[in-house]
Amino acid sequence: MSTESAAKRIKTNPSSPLIGTHNGHFHADEALAVHMLRLLPTYSTSPLVRTRDPKVLETCHTVVDVGGEYDAQKNRYDHHQRGFGTTFPGRPTKLSSAGLVFMHFGKAIIAQKLGLPANEASKDVDLLYSKLYENFVEALDAHDNGISVYDPAAIAAAGLEKRFSDGGFGLGAMVGRLNPNWNDPKPQDPSEAQAAEDDKFLVASQRIGEEFERDLDYYANVWLPARAVVQKAFDRKSEFDAQGRVLVFDGQSVPWKDHLYSLEDGNPSTLYVLYPESPAPGAKWRIQCVPESKDSFVSRKPLPEAWRGFRDAELDGIAGIEGCVFVHAAGFIGGNKTFEGAKAMAEKALQG
Repeated sequence: MSTESAAKRIKTNPSSPLIGTHNGHFHADEALAVHMLRLLPTYSTSPLVRTRDPKVLETCHTVVDVGGEYDAQKNRYDHHQRGFGTTFPGRPTKLSSAGLVFMHFGKAIIAQKLGLPANEASKDVDLLYSKLYENFVEALDAHDNGISVYDPAAIAAAGLEKRFSDGGFGLGAMVGRLNPNWNDPKPQDPSEAQAAEDDKFLVASQRIGEEFERDLDYYANVWLPARAVVQKAFDRKSEFDAQGRVLVFDGQSVPWKDHLYSLEDGNPSTLYVLYPESPAPGAKWRIQCVPESKDSFVSRKPLPEAWRGFRDAELDGIAGIEGCVFVHAAGFIGGNKTFEGAKAMAEKALQG
């Protein structure tokens, strides 16, 4: 694309810094990078130019995923240059343009979401900063840099093969399939053709941006408030078991696994979690075994084998505890009509 045709598509606005990225086939990393920048007041109305022309890129305030330069002081965020190996703090994955933009602007985006000043120190901002990177952005960095989830050599050595196709529907594939197809009609005029491609890029940027914002909303409005509830229960563990092996939610359960493993800080002492099925008065209670890890189906200490698969009065007789409702055949969860009954189930299970 010529400098002239690129310049024609730039809507100048002195108060809105011009963002530049490359044209041609687009990827998830720069699509998200552009969306994240536009979440901030500085860039909220910024125009975008997609080009590989160095002269046009020189006119841009901020450039992502093109230009062969990473220099935050100059607002240059490319990762393709030889020798680039920057990673997010505490993580091993080489950054893409998404990771670079998130590393430099993520805390401001999160602080804005939480209604906090951008530069104010905050444990909550720090928590969400790490959480969003590890659970969303890092996958895009790995995808764009050709890094597999598992070591391919180790997979081959183990003789493991995929049992079925997963459809390739990750975040990267979602954006990739929004690119123009090879046989789509293409305008003859170069400026019109580029404008049509840019329109598709904006759709992709909005699409992956919606997924990012959905995660941001969840972690800010659901995950983070749950942490306070888990922290309160964690601090009271010794009230229910001298060794702190039982966690009790008083009133309502929340998503607890992430927070529990974090609060344990390498000391996996909690074995059972007790919680009411609902906040309603007289609600039944559950006893759930803590898995060995967040995604594991193996419990640290399953409920007794003799209880598994039984219900109601029959289970009462086997367990020697009144009010039993059920114990799952896999032994990872059970129920009782009352808190006292669920607590008795935990106490007896601990003895086994």
